[in-house]
Amino acid sequence: MTEYSDTFLASKKRSDAIRADLPEHPDKYIMLTGDRPTGRLHLGHYFGSIQHRVQYQNMGIQCYVLIADYQVITDRDTTEHIQDNVYNMVMDYLAAGIDPEKTPIYVHSAVPACNQLMLPFLSLVTEAELERNPTVKAEQEASGHALTGLLLTYPVHQACDILFCKGNIVPVGKDQLPHIELTRQIARRFNERYGKVFPEPEGILSDAIEIPGLDGRKMSKSYGNSIKLGDTPEQTAKLIKKSKTDSDRHITFDKENRPGVSALLTTAALCTGRTEEDIAAEIGDGGSGQLKKYVTESVNAFLAPHRERRAQFENDLDYVKDVLHEGNKKMNAIAEQTLGEVREAMGMVY
Repeated sequence: MTEYSDTFLASKKRSDAIRADLPEHPDKYIMLTGDRPTGRLHLGHYFGSIQHRVQYQNMGIQCYVLIADYQVITDRDTTEHIQDNVYNMVMDYLAAGIDPEKTPIYVHSAVPACNQLMLPFLSLVTEAELERNPTVKAEQEASGHALTGLLLTYPVHQACDILFCKGNIVPVGKDQLPHIELTRQIARRFNERYGKVFPEPEGILSDAIEIPGLDGRKMSKSYGNSIKLGDTPEQTAKLIKKSKTDSDRHITFDKENRPGVSALLTTAALCTGRTEEDIAAEIGDGGSGQLKKYVTESVNAFLAPHRERRAQFENDLDYVKDVLHEGNKKMNAIAEQTLGEVREAMGMVY
């Protein structure tokens, strides 16, 4: 536990220093970030990562956004709806402000040279290192899925994603730091064995709070407790109306004892910029009905501009496909370049 705490503190110190430097020297950094297309993006994704990606992009940092379609099958037995999920993900990225001219959006399966790095990278890690990765364990427990070879090597695949584009910063939560540490080890071991090719990336720790779902648990596609960015105002109202609260009419913010009420207050706070306590005090004895009305109005007002922009892309699927094709093309060129450097370093140019 102490070793992990020391590692975390060291990572946080480096993260804080980089975050302070980002606005001053954005051209020094290459950022890789992305999502798995296992469903539609929701408010948790927006406040937890997407809005920060837009900020980094607009700061002048080179960002790449990966839609990790191959990673869907790490813990799922089907790729049903995956194409629809990918297209809808692109629509939400664009509506949120991701500019494909500055920030390529691409998919795993369309960049074979990136995935080819798995072979040399797998030779640089041990079975024990993979088996003790806490994220692999957590993913397996959450899904109830058998430990497939792909799930076991999931952290190595992520290392390929980060390193093929020479990414040197990756926005992560505290629980994802072991992935970054393994990626750093892979880069270091490759460089030591074959010659310097890769940077050792750093995790940029987010100070964003965990976004609660409408049941008080973490907002998640798999829990069915999320407000999707592409939902209609009516769908949003229906979902909020169904959310569980409690019998106490006096509204207070208490995450421990009133998870349902508190989750609604946090949702409204994020969408309005107010504090949970301020909103709770305003509603007072108005009860859950008045709280849900306020949350519904706040969410729908916040998402209105996003939905308006999104509707344009929903009606122009050809443009959405063009964005992906261009992103795939750009990233293929980068991946081929890096794979060429890897072959050269390994003496595998014939």
